Amino acid sequence: MDRQHRVMGALVGSAVGDALGAPFEFGPPGAFSARFPTAARGVATEMCGGGTLGWEPGEFTDDTQMALLVGQSLLERDGLDEADVFERFRRWAQAGPPDIGVQTSAVLGSGLPWDAAAAEHVRAGHRAAGNGSLMHTTPAAISFARAGREASMDAARRISALTHGDPAAGEGCALFHEVLRVLLEGGNADEAVAAALPLVAEEHRAKWAQVCEPGWRPQDATEANGAVWPTLGSAMWALWNSATFEKALRLVLDLGGDTDTVACVTGALAGARAGMTGIPVRWSSAVHGRVPGFPGRTWELRDLQWLAARLDGSTADLHEPPPTRGLEPREIAPGIWASDLDGARRSDRDFAVVSLCRTDGRFGHDVQRFAYLTDDDSNPELVTVLNDVLDDIAALRADGKQVLVHCHGGASRTGLVLRAWLMRSEGVPAREATERVAAVWPHLGLWNGDFTTALEELTQRKE
Repeated sequence: MDRQHRVMGALVGSAVGDALGAPFEFGPPGAFSARFPTAARGVATEMCGGGTLGWEPGEFTDDTQMALLVGQSLLERDGLDEADVFERFRRWAQAGPPDIGVQTSAVLGSGLPWDAAAAEHVRAGHRAAGNGSLMHTTPAAISFARAGREASMDAARRISALTHGDPAAGEGCALFHEVLRVLLEGGNADEAVAAALPLVAEEHRAKWAQVCEPGWRPQDATEANGAVWPTLGSAMWALWNSATFEKALRLVLDLGGDTDTVACVTGALAGARAGMTGIPVRWSSAVHGRVPGFPGRTWELRDLQWLAARLDGSTADLHEPPPTRGLEPREIAPGIWASDLDGARRSDRDFAVVSLCRTDGRFGHDVQRFAYLTDDDSNPELVTVLNDVLDDIAALRADGKQVLVHCHGGASRTGLVLRAWLMRSEGVPAREATERVAAVWPHLGLWNGDFTTALEELTQRKE
């Protein structure tokens, strides 16, 4: 898997976990699965919104808001500038975010400078080993990953110390940085923990070794999961006991308690392991939010992907797709329509839109899915993504929606999904599906050999 897929998976995964957990924050164990016993793929998904603070469906919380401030500071200051990060945090806190941790609020509202506020909070006798610094450190973990283990762990401690004066929190962030660094390289989490533990401060090493041991379980925690130890421990436990992003998130969401933060941390690690294509499109497509104190921007999926790539060293600007012909939507199969980018953008708002390319943001349709596909040979887990999209289309059709599929030109990627849909819904072979689509959609493109191979694999799996 290309590294960029993992980098995007980490940042988007953390925001996805945050948004999934927000409605269930401080709720009882099992509440998530009680409401969603199976995958909710139709018009209404697990991105349900609500909760005690009335979140919008897919809206992220203070966890991601603070993470974005870290990420933007790292880019704009060309590295870690603790004073700048702290000032951004303080501006955010003064704007009155709907959710802010008690400890974080006290430190940022103390009026003390960046290098004294959190330390003074501890000296005053307050508990300071919450998970608030762990929840916002993913951008820094991405940014410092290429610098190596020691540099990354050091940066984690420095950022944690801005809001959490207890060194235990900093050591947890340092461990998280190293595990994420190794996962971004395609390595194993257990090996990362083993290599990082000798670098953990001696007075904290034994407890962190216990919490990050594969046999540890959330019920073994001696603190509520708003503390740093069970938060990272639960994320590691979910990683050990799952093979997919979705399974890992279900495990921690059902723990109850501080669900947004535990799921946020888990989402970063599971997203790095699975890559961008391993995150269900019904979740990644919905994630969004704003950062109080920094008006004028709503962060969506494309913004998070761009920020992740920039933190990993990319110099590309945010993608602005060129205009297309604006192909009028055409029905290819019952309830399944095709178009190109601008045709879909201007289409009837009643369509549920499945976007297979970068789109310059949402269109304004109530239902829109963004699948991470490129029209080349760099798509990891192509069949997995294809099945995810087809499952969502089937659920949307069952909900009575007309589904409009498009990519930039309406040719190759659009054709892939249309043909795969006919193969699944009507049981026809790949050749017949191709002929039928070509007969009604003259814009079909067949140049991508990987797409042909993916259709053949779909046939083999069915057999």
